Amino acid sequence: AIVLLLPNPAMGEPAAKRARTVGSLGEFNAAGPFETRNFINGDFVKSQSGKTFPTVNPATEEVIAHCEDSNSADVDTAVAAARAAFAAGSPWREMNATGRRDLMLRLADAIEENKEFLSRLEALDNGKPWKNAAYSAQTDLHLVIQCYRYYAGWADKLQGKTIPVDGKMFCYTRHEPVGVVGQIIPWNFPLLMQAWKLGPALATGCTVVMKTSEKTP
Repeated sequence: AIVLLLPNPAMGEPAAKRARTVGSLGEFNAAGPFETRNFINGDFVKSQSGKTFPTVNPATEEVIAHCEDSNSADVDTAVAAARAAFAAGSPWREMNATGRRDLMLRLADAIEENKEFLSRLEALDNGKPWKNAAYSAQTDLHLVIQCYRYYAGWADKLQGKTIPVDGKMFCYTRHEPVGVVGQIIPWNFPLLMQAWKLGPALATGCTVVMKTSEKTP
């Protein structure tokens, strides 16, 4: 038998947080408007082609919004920005591990503050139930928050090893970020897949260029 243990989204959350339903993103409105531009170098920008494509509600096949139809030129721009952010002497490279930890915890807090909005948006875009007794978009968002907090906790705990070897030598390993990480995620757990990918990459000091699914952009 396979047993699936599902977390209770309310576990560990103070009553004040559970009672709060409106965060900094405001009240959710299925009619929008929604931010659909690319996010590059800290800014929302349109695709260089100027083209867009529709994303639809899988439950009704109605158009939710039109998103940027990006191409190789947009990828090049994103990669260049990610490389610059990773360059020696940049604020990101100079940041202590505890700084990365604190930024990731702030991201988790912001998602938690807007959990109602984001879970409703996830249900609209992905098609899974918003909230029920089994698995739902509410569960997804609970796991997203926990994922970022988990990897935030690792940011200042990554360490190498000293290895005994023959001879008068000192042997050790040192864990370092690899640089710009290219990531592609599918449609079935959009925000959770994003957290699974961004969490370890950011905790270890990498920068990221991510392609989301065109079905759940």
